[in-house]
Amino acid sequence: MSGGHCDAVIVGGGFYGCSIASYLGSRMKSVMLVEQESELFRHASYTNQARIHGGYHYPRSLHTAYRSRVNFHSFVKDYPECVADNFTAIYCVARQNSKVSPRQFERFCNVIGAPWKPARADAVKLFNPALIEAVYEVTEFAFNSDILRDCMRRKLDSAGVGVRLGTRVERVEAARAGSGAGSRVYLSDGSEIEARYVLNCTYAGLKRIAGLSEHCRTTVKLEITEMALIEPPPELRDLGITVMCGPFFSTMPFPPRSLHTLSHVRYTPHCSWVDSGPDSPDPYAAMRAYQRESRSYHMLKDAQRYLPALGRAKIVDSIFEMKTLLMRNEIDDGWPILMERSESAEGIYSIMGGKIDNIYDVIERLGAEGL
Repeated sequence: MSGGHCDAVIVGGGFYGCSIASYLGSRMKSVMLVEQESELFRHASYTNQARIHGGYHYPRSLHTAYRSRVNFHSFVKDYPECVADNFTAIYCVARQNSKVSPRQFERFCNVIGAPWKPARADAVKLFNPALIEAVYEVTEFAFNSDILRDCMRRKLDSAGVGVRLGTRVERVEAARAGSGAGSRVYLSDGSEIEARYVLNCTYAGLKRIAGLSEHCRTTVKLEITEMALIEPPPELRDLGITVMCGPFFSTMPFPPRSLHTLSHVRYTPHCSWVDSGPDSPDPYAAMRAYQRESRSYHMLKDAQRYLPALGRAKIVDSIFEMKTLLMRNEIDDGWPILMERSESAEGIYSIMGGKIDNIYDVIERLGAEGL
């Protein structure tokens, strides 16, 4: 499909864009995926903590937690080759500044059906008892984004989806709602495609493309973030540790590079702004221009107060990436999904997922829309 007409154009080649394209490819005759980078999974789908969420992260949003628990099982079943389950997941409740107590966390896990048990004594001894009140062993895994990318490429091929890499969507002339016409998509290589549906899955670019940005009404915040990559000491190598829910940290295996990630609620976000469209900074241009002064040392110093063994961890690298947040979730960590159909244009959708395993909720909603 070098031009002409297709049923759907999906903009953005991350996990959500690829998943939606393969889903639509199995239901439509002609589907095109357009990605501006030279390869799929070049941004947030690769540079994230690689956590397959089991619901434990969201004690302040029961609906989000429950759906994460359901989707956790679906993701593990559908992508077994990508799953890294060769470590023990540990969740901890701090004595101070935590937004949940141990009793609240235990009751919450029971409500959503998330298994937990008190951690073994050798794991508990790793923590500073003056700062950590409770330590739990839970069921949560990581995923290898390199393997997942290859898996998604095979799914795209199997569904007959056309993939245009290194190509930007310059603008879209959206068809008026109720007109029955298709939208016209203009690409950076000079070609044009008429499509019945256009789905914007660009994550940090939801408000960047002329003709699409105005159809995303939801307010989003953009952050330049830093995730440290560390070489943990031997006693932490087979553990994934999260101290929640407050100004704390998480460290867990990062399968693509055989290291551990280290993120910190206080130090991982470097700067942020509300994306109001063309008047706001271009996110990737802003990230390229950013000085990138690492805060990994500060992450490690604070985290080792709770987990002293981190004092012997080695900082190897840092990954900087754009993160997109829904402003409505600033307070309660609520539903991390945006799926918005344009009210004024025919077949235009804005889609953003905050967690990789929430893709099943998006697919379900697309089905409810008749796609």
